[in-house]
Amino acid sequence: MLEPNFWDNQELAQNTTKKISDLKRIIGQWQEVHTLFEDGMVFLELFLDSGDRSLETELTGILPQLQKAVEELELKSLLSGQYDENNAILTIHPGAGGTESQDWASMLWRMYTRWAESQGYTVEVLDYQPGEEAGLKSITLLISGLYSYGYLRGEKGVHRLVRISPFDSSGRRHTSFSSVEVLPEIDDDLTVDINADDLRVDTYRASGAGGQHVNKTDSAIRITHLPTGIVVQCQSERSQHANREAAMKILRARLMERQIEEQREKLESIKGQQQDIAWGSQIRSYVFCPYTMVKDHRTNVETGNIDAVMDGDIEMFIEAFLKHQ
Repeated sequence: MLEPNFWDNQELAQNTTKKISDLKRIIGQWQEVHTLFEDGMVFLELFLDSGDRSLETELTGILPQLQKAVEELELKSLLSGQYDENNAILTIHPGAGGTESQDWASMLWRMYTRWAESQGYTVEVLDYQPGEEAGLKSITLLISGLYSYGYLRGEKGVHRLVRISPFDSSGRRHTSFSSVEVLPEIDDDLTVDINADDLRVDTYRASGAGGQHVNKTDSAIRITHLPTGIVVQCQSERSQHANREAAMKILRARLMERQIEEQREKLESIKGQQQDIAWGSQIRSYVFCPYTMVKDHRTNVETGNIDAVMDGDIEMFIEAFLKHQ
């Protein structure tokens, strides 16, 4: 950062400073554990020597803080996957059900945004397709911050909602589904070979929010990878060039996921195992009526405080999934 030309490349400089900030936060967590442990040992020794009950109170006050700090570091130790440190590309698609499921998708968007903000991560909308009456047809988010993919990769799957529909004049209970896809952001990865001749690039006028400039120019980009049929699009940025770069990030991530899945299927065929029938199936239920409960069907972790969950408090599910794996 002290180099005179450090800020010549703004994007690289910003990424570097963000990584430094993330690393400082991790170092700070280790220092916090060390400090709490040292303080606890001092109070313990003084208490054993003097028998002063006030020191016992100080010690019992430190122990919960130390336990929480250690648990946070233990959780990070579980994030050892190849791409766990990367940013996350999260996409939400509503299932069948029209307005009801589209509204559910928008509720999940808010939930993940609130969670990311509570972790100090930044959230950028790469693509947004609004619903016809309410909610959304699809949304793609870039959640930036150290280990954001590692934490969120367990959110991939189908999320089920049970509630009294606000769009049903009869006040009946409805069940809705939305799928969540989570990919790591991959920059300049040599294992992802993308031939420019294999791409069809289309431009079009953005339909979602984004300001007058976005809506008056053909700045939105749709890229089709012809060999695989994968289609990605981005319309959030102000320039066609920026949208193309963002769309290529999504394409690179999806091609990488495809490679990993093909390798996994090949290994399973050699072993003579069937593919997991739960792949992409319902992972969690959110029940608003006739009772309130959120339950993860993989780990059996559940809570009755559904309001807190919808406000981004999903740490218990993320932690349980990582430990379950």
